[in-house]
Amino acid sequence: MSSVVGKGAGPRMYGLMGELFPICRSITGEGVRETLRRVAVRLPLEIHEVPSGTQVLDWKVPDEWNIRDAYIARGDGSRVVDFRESNLHVVSYSEPVRGSMSLSELRSHLHTLPEQPDRIPYRTSYYSRTWGFCLAQRQLEALENGEYEVVVDSTLEPGSLTYGECVLHGEREDEVVLSTHVCHPSLANDNLSGIALLTELGRALAASPRVLTYRLLFVPGTIGSITWLARNEANVGRIVAGLVVACVGDSAPLTYKRSRRGDAAVDRAAAHVLEHLDGETRVLDFSPWGWDERQFNSPGFDLPVGCISRSRESEFDGYHSSADDLELVRPERLEEALAAVLEILDVIETDARYVNLAPRGEPQLGRRGLYRGSGGGEPSTEQLAMLWVLSQSDGAHSLLDVAELAGLRFSIVREAADSLRAAELLRQV
Repeated sequence: MSSVVGKGAGPRMYGLMGELFPICRSITGEGVRETLRRVAVRLPLEIHEVPSGTQVLDWKVPDEWNIRDAYIARGDGSRVVDFRESNLHVVSYSEPVRGSMSLSELRSHLHTLPEQPDRIPYRTSYYSRTWGFCLAQRQLEALENGEYEVVVDSTLEPGSLTYGECVLHGEREDEVVLSTHVCHPSLANDNLSGIALLTELGRALAASPRVLTYRLLFVPGTIGSITWLARNEANVGRIVAGLVVACVGDSAPLTYKRSRRGDAAVDRAAAHVLEHLDGETRVLDFSPWGWDERQFNSPGFDLPVGCISRSRESEFDGYHSSADDLELVRPERLEEALAAVLEILDVIETDARYVNLAPRGEPQLGRRGLYRGSGGGEPSTEQLAMLWVLSQSDGAHSLLDVAELAGLRFSIVREAADSLRAAELLRQV
C-alpha cells in the first residue's frame, strides 16, 4: 500500500493547503463548509449537519458562528486592526460588537504575544460569550490614546455543526478510523497539514485493494469527534485501529503517540514502521492531553486509536500564531509523513498468522526457486526473512511478530511469506 505514494503527492498536498489557507474556519460555520466542499472535490465526502443544541454525550452542539468583517478604526476611518488582512485578528466565536470606545476600554479585549512582538496570536472563546481582537505587540504599542470605532460583524445563533466523512469499504466490515481536525483558521501546520494529508491518504486508499474498511473523518476539534462518537456509538465496536493526524508538515521528527491501551495493533505497527525509517523518529506513551485521540481513547470507548504528527501541540515555534504560515511547511515533509502512514496501514492491513506446511526440518528452498545462494557466507536479507517466517509459522505468531523478532522491516517479511505461500509451504490461519 505504501507504494501508491506517487510523484507529486507532496506538491498536491501543499497546493491544497495554499488553497485552504485564506478560509476563516472555526468549530462551526461557513468556513468549515467551504473547506469540506473543496476536500469533497478530491474525495467522495459525505457532509453531515448536526443542529445546534443537540445533546452529544456530556456536551451540546453550540450555536453556529459566522463572520463577515471585523476591525478597529481611528476616527478618520483608517483601520488599525483589520480582519481582512488576517482572520487571526479576531478571537474565534466573538459575539457581534459595534460601537465607539477608548483605548483603555479596549485593552481588556486585546490579545498579544509580548515575547514575540511581531506575531498575531490565535485565540478562541467557543463556550463563553465574549469578543476580542488579536494583534502583534508592536501594533498595540503603536496605538495612541483616543476613541476607536470597534466592529465585529458576526452572527452567533442556532444553526449546525458540520463534519465530513468518507467511507472506503473493504472486504471486511472491520474499520480503521482516520481523523483530522478542521476548526483552525489560517494556520498551516496546525492543521492544514493534517487536512491535506488525510485528503491525499484517502485518494491513495481509494486506489488500492482493501481488506479492511477505512473511515476518514474531517471534524472540528473536540466537539466534532464527540459528536461523531455520540452518533455512531452502536458501531464503534467495528474499529480495529485508528490514527489522528495533525501537525505533519514541519521539520520535527515523525512522532507516534500510542493509544490508551499501549499495545494495540496500531501501536505495534506504528512503532515498527518508525523504527525502520531513516532519520530520527519518536514513539510516545498515551496521555489525555492532545488532539482528538483523547476522545477516541476515553475509557467508555477505549478505542485503539493513536496519533501521528511531527511536532506535538505547543512544541513548534509559531504554534497558534501567525508564524504558523505556509513557509513553515514543506512538501517533502508532507510526503514523508504520508508514506509512513501508508506503511503503518499496510502492516495493519496485511498482518496475518501462518502455518508451516513442511515443519519437519527445513524445506528445500532451492528446488522451489526460493534459494539462490552459491554456498557459504551470510544469507541475503530475503533468504533470512524466509527462514524466520518458516521458523515462526506455527499458527500462533503473526508476520509482525516475526518482523519484530528478526529485526527486519515488515514489508520484507510479508514478501517472504508471499513467496512461501505461492510455493505451497505456508497456509494462512
